[in-house]
Amino acid sequence: MPERLADLTTLRLGGPARELVHATTEADLLDAVGTADAAGTPVLLVAGGSNLVVADEGFDGTVVRIATTGVRVEQDSCGGAMVTVAAGETWDDLVARAVDEGWIGVEALSGIPGSVGATPIQNVGAYGQEVAQTVASVRCWDRVLRGQRTFFAADCRFGYRTSRFKQDPGRHIVLDVTFQLRLGDLGAPVRYAELARTLGVDVGERAPSRDVRRAVLGLRAGKGMVLDPDDHDTWSAGSFFTNPMLDAEAAARLPDDAPRWDQPDGTVKTSAAWLIEHAGFGKGFGTDRVALSGKHTLALTNRGGASTADLLELAGEVRRGVWDRYGVLLVNEPVLVGCELPEPVAP
Repeated sequence: MPERLADLTTLRLGGPARELVHATTEADLLDAVGTADAAGTPVLLVAGGSNLVVADEGFDGTVVRIATTGVRVEQDSCGGAMVTVAAGETWDDLVARAVDEGWIGVEALSGIPGSVGATPIQNVGAYGQEVAQTVASVRCWDRVLRGQRTFFAADCRFGYRTSRFKQDPGRHIVLDVTFQLRLGDLGAPVRYAELARTLGVDVGERAPSRDVRRAVLGLRAGKGMVLDPDDHDTWSAGSFFTNPMLDAEAAARLPDDAPRWDQPDGTVKTSAAWLIEHAGFGKGFGTDRVALSGKHTLALTNRGGASTADLLELAGEVRRGVWDRYGVLLVNEPVLVGCELPEPVAP
């Protein structure tokens, strides 16, 4: 019987895979993808499964679960630590080790589910940090050129929750990521107001990295963003919508009390959670099958027994509500496989 992708995703949703390959070595990974490519078979790469929404029909192709392991460290007191990590390693395990070893720069990214290889694709970020701030290079397999390529950070085209790897989906398979991390006991300057308040410091000040990790894990747990099999508020893909980036005219149309953060490129970022809540969708909105998290409105959750169709219906309802109220189109953060969100009609 084909394996269900629901068993490989944090949403616990998704139909069967035609074929599933567990790749524990880089050679296994490249062989599985190469064989599928040669046969013209679609390929879906899965690691932690935290950023995927898979259709109820499943995936009619080869699913490759990336389970590669390995961490290499080059460290000196002047250059800091250059840490090269296999794509299949668990991200939060790396963050925990970084705090233990005194590697600075990823402590505010504690508790994020998923694999190391997925982090540069999405340019994962939280609480004022992004992986782009510490990535030195990303080594990939290019499925078009059929060879290995290494992209240094400047060539990764990192942006808000995006990168060249996300912009050209399916082309590059991340093999490992090298991070350049400073050494010390104090974390990077705290850039997020909520985290600063929790730590009892001013924005821009530093705090011990262990304290930062502890505070972030507490904040995430309070929002249902730390995986717990017994808590349906964590049966999600994390934040379902990205914070909208608006031009000045669109930002000016928002209510005066809507959050606004000016960006270096002239755009204005606002809060997706604020828009959702003020459009009438509060915590827990939904049904006994799917609902917004009772802890955080950006997370769409499987309450048990849900289908992907149920989840997308809820996502579409929220998206339409925000569009009708504010004229802002919310964009999904997780990757949709074999499914899509309906486009809202003009308000």
